[in-house]
Amino acid sequence: MKFVIQRTTRASVKVNGKITGEIDKGFVVLVGISEDDDEKIAEKMTDKMLKLRIFEDEDGKTNLSLNDVGGELLMISQFTLYANCKRGNRPSFTSAGKPEKAEKLYEYIMARCESQGYHVEKGVFGGDMKVELLNDGPFTIILDSAEL
Repeated sequence: MKFVIQRTTRASVKVNGKITGEIDKGFVVLVGISEDDDEKIAEKMTDKMLKLRIFEDEDGKTNLSLNDVGGELLMISQFTLYANCKRGNRPSFTSAGKPEKAEKLYEYIMARCESQGYHVEKGVFGGDMKVELLNDGPFTIILDSAEL
């Protein structure tokens, strides 16, 4: 599982010109799910993401978590995080999770965040999405379950 986490001051996602998710201060999270992922990995990744201290405190140090700042989440499914570009110029996506499995885990991740009191907005799984954000910093973190 891979999360690309971008600290933002505002963000939105549109599908067919209609906003499906919109947040202010928080994280935009691109979620990539592989065939090997399961709920246990999703729990570990979600817990790590929610505890990241990447917001500045009164001294300008990145010492505050999403919860500390009352931040929100905009979760976007992103199978292309599993692109393999080793051979040729056309990426292969064979490592990405099958849509049925990936969508179930994507929904599980969002439900887990909501159950811990976070406001979660989302894109449309498998949809042609247009994501806009103001990356604060810019500050981007990549979490990979293979490295946790």
